[in-house]
Amino acid sequence: MTTRRLHLNAFLMSTGHHEASWRLPESDPYAHVDPLHYTRLARTAERGTFDSLFLADSPQLWGELGQRPAGALEPLTLLTALATATEHIGLIATASTSYNSPYNLARRLASLDIVSGGRAGWNIVTTAGAEAARNFGLEQEPAHGQRYARAAEFLDVALKLWDSWEDDTIVADKAAGVWGDDGKIHPPRHEGPYFRVAGALNVPRSPQGYPLLVQAGSSADGRAFAARYAEAVFTAQQTLADAQCFYADVKQRTERAGRDPEQLKVLPGIVPVLGATEAEARAAEQVLEDHIVPEHGLRRLERLLQLTPGELELDRELPAELPPESAVQGARSRYTLVVELARRERLTVRQLIGRLGGGRGHQTFAGTPEQIADRIETWFTRGAADGFNIMPPVLPSGLDAFVDHVVPILRARGLFRTEYGPRRTLRERYGLPRPANQHLSPAFA
Repeated sequence: MTTRRLHLNAFLMSTGHHEASWRLPESDPYAHVDPLHYTRLARTAERGTFDSLFLADSPQLWGELGQRPAGALEPLTLLTALATATEHIGLIATASTSYNSPYNLARRLASLDIVSGGRAGWNIVTTAGAEAARNFGLEQEPAHGQRYARAAEFLDVALKLWDSWEDDTIVADKAAGVWGDDGKIHPPRHEGPYFRVAGALNVPRSPQGYPLLVQAGSSADGRAFAARYAEAVFTAQQTLADAQCFYADVKQRTERAGRDPEQLKVLPGIVPVLGATEAEARAAEQVLEDHIVPEHGLRRLERLLQLTPGELELDRELPAELPPESAVQGARSRYTLVVELARRERLTVRQLIGRLGGGRGHQTFAGTPEQIADRIETWFTRGAADGFNIMPPVLPSGLDAFVDHVVPILRARGLFRTEYGPRRTLRERYGLPRPANQHLSPAFA
């Protein structure tokens, strides 16, 4: 029996990851702005002893209002509420380095880490798309490489801010009338191409030192960024072979960056469609696919592939000539994944829309609990994953089914914890040390 243990993250999205999930009789079309909906989901994931839960975000109105519930509560605000409703589970939020300032975001994340008792995580994104850029006074999105250069400096500044208080800065000596030691404050005094930040953070160093750092880009720039900074990587992989290649590459890059590759956890996404039998699971998957409105998916696919309206035909394959990945300034890795999926399986546009409707490029797998567990175990034991980003197609029922029927199998196989145990912080859950304050390292001594 292996001593290595899976890491499971619950990726929570409104009524579920399938774009048609809101149309099912069981679904609440207003769930995306209902804190009680997310409280129930968080408690379910905690009952399943998940390492963490994750809320995605983007500084723009997602998609089209006709397609699915649009908009979302600001995730750090929502996670602060979930911190008071849970006790163990990690709380990860997306926040953009393109449309935030380091000081304010570092403060908000440190505050969540303190409020939650050391359970905060940050999914670091650079935010592609002209729509988001125009919300911040820009005519177009910055170039792909420029966004990652800004992100690297953003992270360097955030780390300086989180380390600007030593752990024992607060003295609290009532008799002497000394609350804190000014000598243990280290203002960043940072000046760089993108940011100038002078003063120390106005929040003490948090329980984890700083939040778990998560990254989700799989392009060459994204992998390089992950190797330098990330402690967990969310990735979309369609096949075992592709997942193994990605896993090996990002681990090797991490080692070349001078870091221990075991301290970076790779979590591919999986959309599990469960049934008591394989036929029942396939039928549930078909019900969801039958509720897709193809025209919505067609417009979204045209935008992803940077095609003009009318270039795609629903019952034909993708055009032979498409823009090269190098010409894509948006989500490059997702562009490549979608094109390769369509080419490999010779899918029509209609079929491709159906495949993307459940997970937007993440693998969708319909089967029994045993078959889902088999898929997870295979990827975990064959060098493709350290764990999984669980993306239920329908919520709350999909998460209930996974916790009630798949988690017990993973536990019985010795792959997953049966209880949380004494480890309390998110870093401890992921087997990561609390980072030392950079100002106390030999380089700063």
